[in-house]
Amino acid sequence: MKLLDWYIIKKFLSTFFFMIVVFCVIAIVFDLSENIDDLITNGAPLGEVLIDYYLNFCFFFGNMLSAFIVFLTIILVTSNLAQKTEFIAMLSGGVSFNRLLRPYFIASTFLVGLSLLIAHVILPEANKTKVDFEFKYIHTRFHISEHDLYREINPGNIAYFRSITAERNVGYKFALEDWEDGRLVRKLMASKAKYIEETGRWLITNVRIRDIHPDGTEDLRVVNQIDTVLNMQISDFGARSEIVSTMDYAALTKYIEEEKQRGSGNVAFIEIEKYSRTSNAFAIYVLTLIGVVVASRKVRGGTGLHLFMAVIIGVTYIFALKMTTVAATNVGLSANIAVWVPNMIFFALGIFLYTRAQK
Repeated sequence: MKLLDWYIIKKFLSTFFFMIVVFCVIAIVFDLSENIDDLITNGAPLGEVLIDYYLNFCFFFGNMLSAFIVFLTIILVTSNLAQKTEFIAMLSGGVSFNRLLRPYFIASTFLVGLSLLIAHVILPEANKTKVDFEFKYIHTRFHISEHDLYREINPGNIAYFRSITAERNVGYKFALEDWEDGRLVRKLMASKAKYIEETGRWLITNVRIRDIHPDGTEDLRVVNQIDTVLNMQISDFGARSEIVSTMDYAALTKYIEEEKQRGSGNVAFIEIEKYSRTSNAFAIYVLTLIGVVVASRKVRGGTGLHLFMAVIIGVTYIFALKMTTVAATNVGLSANIAVWVPNMIFFALGIFLYTRAQK
């Protein structure tokens, strides 16, 4: 690489890591102001707060915003070069615009690789420590907000709850169906079912049992209370969403298959977590192209105008990503497509801007 490459790469990476530190410090201040009461009330030790929580919090937060911070970094660095007419001097000296892009993409490739390493290897381990700390000192209560929850607890055995109060291990409007050869043979209905953690048993109250015979006739039994063992726990009907962030790629794939078999409504959310770990890293390439093209032109508004344009483009990108993920969770759009669509749209925008760039 020539001196020009090292010059731009050094400016790019040094500014990027400085901005990562600044963003993390700001995020820590806001997070601490929100959670300090819980930390004090639950007696969180200072060492665990700094190392187990906030150190891993920085890995999580920095990687989550890495593409956007890369974008702002490129705007700052390139705009500074453009305002000092360094870009004009390079182009006038016979250096092509394509040649000027090379150091940016060399640095971006390093950051993409680093982001993939963090997202797939380092961050799941870091999140285990962070999430354990949160469960212990911050989010101490477990809440299941979903309704109409179904799970196949054994082949042919379908359990249902209308709603669940996880803190009390109680589910309401409980039903248990037994199916044989595609035919419903028994259905148990109850007002509530409580899981007894000490014994691993279920206490089912106000029970009605329908036995359905092959000839279509039915028997109905009413029982005040049943104390029984079932192959399920309250946690089978809902898990803390943060748990997904602690899984590596193989664990996520296995978990998705398990949730599909259970009929979970969270499959799309888990798939988005799985695929976004890769798509977020490659967004760095897309935003690098847009950032260089936008900021390389010297304008009257200077760096301020470039930063304003960067914020508008960044917010639009985040909005597009949010729209596609909502479509994946609520409309049925493939999660893999949902996380890549914003990258493809903004890559097309980058190519369009590139054709209009000064060369």
